[in-house]
Amino acid sequence: MDARLLDILVCPVCKGNLEYRKAESELVCKPCKLAYPIRDDIPVMLVDEARQLPAEPA
Repeated sequence: MDARLLDILVCPVCKGNLEYRKAESELVCKPCKLAYPIRDDIPVMLVDEARQLPAEPA
């Protein structure tokens, strides 16, 4: 994943910062609890393609 691309990508829902998770090959938006997949080094920034993350315990 290109570091320059990571600097400019934001969550399409809330426009917040994304966390790159190399092991899972995805970009995570913690506020929205969505994980966007990266396929063939291309981030798929579609809400319909995002994986819903489980709620964190309180």
